[in-house]
Amino acid sequence: MNLETSFERLTLDLADPFTISRGTQETAENVLVRIADGEHEGIGAAAPSEHYGETAATVEAVLPDLLAVVEEVGDPHALERIERRMAHTVRDNPAARVAVSIALHDLAAKRLDVPLHRYWGLDPEATPATSFTIGLDSTERMREKTESAVAAGHSVLKVKLGTERDREIIDAIRDVAPDIRLRVDANEAWTPHEALDNIDVLADFDVEFVEQPVSAENGTGLEYVHERSPLPIAADESCVTLADIPRVAEHADIANIKLMKCGGLREAKRMIHAARAHGLEVMCGCMIESNAAIAAACQLAPLLDYADLDGSLLLADDPYGGVPIEGGEIDLHGVERSGTAARALD
Repeated sequence: MNLETSFERLTLDLADPFTISRGTQETAENVLVRIADGEHEGIGAAAPSEHYGETAATVEAVLPDLLAVVEEVGDPHALERIERRMAHTVRDNPAARVAVSIALHDLAAKRLDVPLHRYWGLDPEATPATSFTIGLDSTERMREKTESAVAAGHSVLKVKLGTERDREIIDAIRDVAPDIRLRVDANEAWTPHEALDNIDVLADFDVEFVEQPVSAENGTGLEYVHERSPLPIAADESCVTLADIPRVAEHADIANIKLMKCGGLREAKRMIHAARAHGLEVMCGCMIESNAAIAAACQLAPLLDYADLDGSLLLADDPYGGVPIEGGEIDLHGVERSGTAARALD
């Protein structure tokens, strides 16, 4: 079968500047991948993160080699073979590899005229709501963003912390959202002792769990916090690939799996099953991504305990539509199109 492949860079404006403890971004660089068989076209996208050593430029540099593998195999249903060969061809660059993986899965499901979650045999009724992220800002602006999120119907919020105002921030958010399900993400900002002091405070605010309280390089520190924390601990930066799962199981309660970290949809599923086997709960997170990527992650939602798939909701304008997410509810029943349900908007 002859497959035609192409890619292009997308520069996407954010609705608001997005700040975490490591810095601020106002735009997101995604790289769109297309794979077509002459009748159907699959799309996917990379949302590279410099924190993991990737940029849009590095994605563009390796995509010709990855897409050459796709064209050589020539069968969009040979997903395992293609992902294995891509991993041998380009060992790093997971965001680049997953963009191709998403486009292939999208094309394979479209050829069978089914949504991807049905292609996998998953139950759309078992889909958790996604959180909506409140990025770091002035305390008053974070309060306003929270009010807007609640007014939009979101039932789960994730709050970025890692400042000297953390207590003030969480107090302001609870003041305007007393009943919302609340999660906290420090993005490695605290020392182990700071983490425990902060978590003791957060426990009084009915926080569900705390994500990545200390540096991913400090495995001993994460273990120290986990053993003493009154709240569950989620590992994000500490949980990158399948090989990380056994170690994470000793230091955390929840594994945060991201397509852009692990390099493929099949690899993401392996990580989910491995996490379950090690007694971990599972969350799927995201970068700031177009629906060309988020729509595929949403198809994994029935396998998750928690979803953090709001990346496209943070954009000012997304050229691609995807799985309906109203008030954080991921509506796989609303997927009328086959594939991942990502589609170009007119």
